Amino acid sequence: MDSWPYLLLIIVGGVALPVQAGVNAQLAGRTGDAIRAALISFVVGALGLAIVALIRGGSGPGLTTLVRIPWWLWIGGLLGGMYVFFTIVSAPKLGAATLVAAGVTGQAIASIALDNFGWAGFVRHPVTPGRLAGMALLLLGLILVRRF
Repeated sequence: MDSWPYLLLIIVGGVALPVQAGVNAQLAGRTGDAIRAALISFVVGALGLAIVALIRGGSGPGLTTLVRIPWWLWIGGLLGGMYVFFTIVSAPKLGAATLVAAGVTGQAIASIALDNFGWAGFVRHPVTPGRLAGMALLLLGLILVRRF
């Protein structure tokens, strides 16, 4: 399977994250509240997704399917909201580079655990010395970005 298209998608998504953090932090300044700014961001995002879903057509899951979904599969939106709120609060204090370096480091730490144990539906990929070395380099990168 050719993974290049997916890598490019994530790179583009990664480009969007610091821009989103800066825009949302400015929105928080204008609205006077980080929670309201995060809410506005999610409402606009939900409207955008709703428009795409309507254009795409098709039918969604029925109520029977929705009530059978395990509770923990519903927390993705809460985790996204938490992340957006944390970036709104942190972006003005850290700057874009430190914000993203810290976020990537946190994502990598969680990813190694998710892969190692096969949590959240990921295929198991055991922790290896190479992965630990990569994590050490990410931590070093965070320190260097923050310090200089």
